[in-house]
Amino acid sequence: MSPTDPHTDLRSAARSLTAEWRTTARYTPRSDAWLRSFDRDFSRELAARGMTAMTWPVEYGGHALRNVDRLAVTEELLRAGAPVAAHWIGDRQIGPAILRHGSPALKEEILPRIAATDAVFCLGMSEPEAGSDLASVRTTARRVKGGWRIGGHKIWTSHAHHATHAYVLARTTPREDVDRKHQGLSEFVVDMDADGVSTGAIPDLAGEHHFNEVRFEDVFVPEGRLIGTEGEGWRQVVGQLSFERGGAERVLSSYPVLVALLAEAAGTGHGIPDSLSASIGSLTARLTVLRRLCWDVASAMDRGETPVRAAAALKYLGNAFENDVVEAFREASAGLPPTADSDFGQALLAAPAFGLRGGASDVLLSLIAREETRA
Repeated sequence: MSPTDPHTDLRSAARSLTAEWRTTARYTPRSDAWLRSFDRDFSRELAARGMTAMTWPVEYGGHALRNVDRLAVTEELLRAGAPVAAHWIGDRQIGPAILRHGSPALKEEILPRIAATDAVFCLGMSEPEAGSDLASVRTTARRVKGGWRIGGHKIWTSHAHHATHAYVLARTTPREDVDRKHQGLSEFVVDMDADGVSTGAIPDLAGEHHFNEVRFEDVFVPEGRLIGTEGEGWRQVVGQLSFERGGAERVLSSYPVLVALLAEAAGTGHGIPDSLSASIGSLTARLTVLRRLCWDVASAMDRGETPVRAAAALKYLGNAFENDVVEAFREASAGLPPTADSDFGQALLAAPAFGLRGGASDVLLSLIAREETRA
């Protein structure tokens, strides 16, 4: 960090908090912490120190800062492997989506609660037969007096068992009544304690519980919980995915392994092998470029743009980097067997999801190519 870094104070504040919590053994750094490490007390502490809702208007509990300011803080939290999952989804994309498209009443109801981490969101997007092909969702929302009735099945819903609210993408116009499957979709805010909502655990390979399936059985959702315009969900969600795909979490999920790799190199005691030196040099150069891409995406958002192509490119390249960090450590450790609680073992368990969540690689490449032809 340069002495002239305009974000010195923000970075120092984030580093101070994470160091304080690590020193008192209140958390252990881990890979993929933004998705796997849930600690509501930590998120509340961040909120109390002004490190949530940083870019939102003050009247909604925010701090009227820029996306590049938020990036400085999120980089430090991710580098520290901090337990940020409780507020991450709401802060990163649901709040900004409501700011862009929500009614005044919805903004007043939901945004201050996200800012204070009183509202914890999960994402009701993927379905058993609609993962990266998000437009194929089968969950439906039909109009009734005073609102909507939602029915459907979502899957891979991280921390739904902790969430107070769900963002739900549902079909409000039957598939047969639209020309393209991307039409007739709408976005909703749903209370997780509403009648008809149920969750079921999906343990991962290590037996940890952060994934879930969520079922909505004739769940009533008030009219005011519609985000934006009925039937415009796909257009809105494309912009929302820029928030999801364009952050430092698409680059730093395996950062603790990179730290371990550097420690491995420093501890050789007889010079760094040429192959390891080249690997570290390559990863360092790529990380520098990826951080600049994160900055470019955040800067575009500060200009009011929706950087769809840049965010997709960042996610594609960032996920490759995250996996290559894990592979470099595997090669450097010369067959050292991973354990479930080691940096290497945790990253191995998380790595299969790096290239899937937020869009598989082939989907991202298609999106980048399509956006390029429009440019």
